[in-house]
Amino acid sequence: MIELADVLDARERVAETARHTPLDYSHTFSAMTGADVHMKLETFQRTGSFKIRGATNKIATLSDGEQDSGVVTASAGNHAQGVALAATRIGVDSKIVMPEHAPVSKVQATRNYGAEVVLHGADYDEASERAHEIEREEERVYVHAFDDPMVMAGQGTIGLEILEDLPEVETVVVPIGGGGLVSGIATAVKAKNPDARVIGVQAEGASSVADSLQKGEVVARDSVDTIADGIATRKVGAQTFDVIRERVDEVVTVSDDEVAVALTTLLERGKTLVEGAAAVALAAVLEGAFEYDDDEVVVPVLSGGNIDLNVLTTVVMRGLVETGRYLRIRTTLKDRPGELERLVEVISDSRANIHAIEHDRAGKDVAMNAAEVELDLETRGPDHATELLDALRSEGYDVDVLV
Repeated sequence: MIELADVLDARERVAETARHTPLDYSHTFSAMTGADVHMKLETFQRTGSFKIRGATNKIATLSDGEQDSGVVTASAGNHAQGVALAATRIGVDSKIVMPEHAPVSKVQATRNYGAEVVLHGADYDEASERAHEIEREEERVYVHAFDDPMVMAGQGTIGLEILEDLPEVETVVVPIGGGGLVSGIATAVKAKNPDARVIGVQAEGASSVADSLQKGEVVARDSVDTIADGIATRKVGAQTFDVIRERVDEVVTVSDDEVAVALTTLLERGKTLVEGAAAVALAAVLEGAFEYDDDEVVVPVLSGGNIDLNVLTTVVMRGLVETGRYLRIRTTLKDRPGELERLVEVISDSRANIHAIEHDRAGKDVAMNAAEVELDLETRGPDHATELLDALRSEGYDVDVLV
């Protein structure tokens, strides 16, 4: 099990590669929660994620012979970029296996940092199997994304920075995928300040740690399903699990809808772009997934900002739907002149904005003298959405809310 000395040593190795990232007090989220919220912005880290820390520390500790053999790893994207850059900086050849559906932006960034990318499998675990095959076939050194003491120690340097910048911190909230980040941070924080809490957060669709803690052993999920692709692992690491059991105070989960709201709110109110895996920490704070006191000094670790633009569009839309600012409705009109205009007038009078209209006369479930209309509407919030629906129904429209 790693100790504080390992994290302190790692700091010396990663200092030239990894940035000391900002710790930003948020008036907005402090007001929303009642806590004293400071965000650890690993979104401003090199490669856009904390992963460069662990990758740099691991590769720096390899022998000359191991470095000459080259490295291989599997990753959904952020670890891939960290390994690629860390290896390229010291002249080590790297090969990265990524899931076939990894975000295009992360795949391209990994190649740009100098690695050879192999696309294989539906998720991280299948990519990992292929990476281990390459490890054996080409006699490369495998750089694990999380279940490695040197990787954990590298990630733990975040904990050192939080304690230096904010000694009065009471709770640190950390995303969990395989557990390397939370293990490293918990090791540093608990050694320096035993009274501080470390809360781990997983997405509900990839919540292997909660099941593992309940059963007292590592339990693998059959599959994962979450928009937080950076923490979409079927199981926590064996070594990280031991650290989590000993040093993490509580592990909670958040839904994809809660992640989408946190990401959207952070983008709109905090002017900060994060990926889904990073948003889980803030989502846990906003949703009260764990208990905290008024004015408690809470630091959610925003672990990365590498979100694919196509994914971002979907997540933002989900966030708008969940906060009542976007509606898709369906209703039926008489197929005669002026009916669509009358419907639009009701919506306009309610001060909602029409984003899109689909008008269907030919559907098999539509009466011969009728037309079915679907509308995408922008509203100002849940109260406004309710007012709009009430206005439509009071005018005699039978309205179905689709999203």
